[in-house]
Amino acid sequence: MRRFVKIIAASLAMLCCLSSSANPGGDGYDVFVPIAKYLGQGDAEKLSAWFADNLEITIMSTTIDSSKNQAKQILKSFFENHTPRSFTINHTASRSNSKYALGYLNAGGELFEVTIFVNACKNTYKIQQLKIDRLR
Repeated sequence: MRRFVKIIAASLAMLCCLSSSANPGGDGYDVFVPIAKYLGQGDAEKLSAWFADNLEITIMSTTIDSSKNQAKQILKSFFENHTPRSFTINHTASRSNSKYALGYLNAGGELFEVTIFVNACKNTYKIQQLKIDRLR
C-alpha cells in the first residue's frame, strides 16, 4: 500500500508540470551538473535551491515526505556526519518531463548510492525525490 501511495504521489507531481517545457533551459541543458556539484561539495544550502516545495527524502532507509526547508536541514545534518569527498553520476535517464540519475557519493570514509528524481516545472527542474543509501 505504501508503495502505491508513493507511485500516486510521483504521478501527481509529474501532472502538475505537464504544461511546462519538456526541455527547460534549452538544448543540451543538464540539470544534474549543478546538482552533482553541490552534492560533492556537501552544500545543502545551494542544493536545496533545486528542491521542489515538497519532496521525498530518504537517508539510509529512513523516508520522510518533507518541505523544502525540512529536507535542507536533514541533508545538512547528513553532511555534518558524513563529509563529502566526491560525487559521480553513473547513470541518467529521462522521459517526458522527468529525469532520473543514479550516482555514488564518497562521504565520511563510506560509499553511498544516491538516486535523484527531478521533474520539469516552470522552465526549470526540481528535485522530487532524493535517496541516499549506504553501500554494504
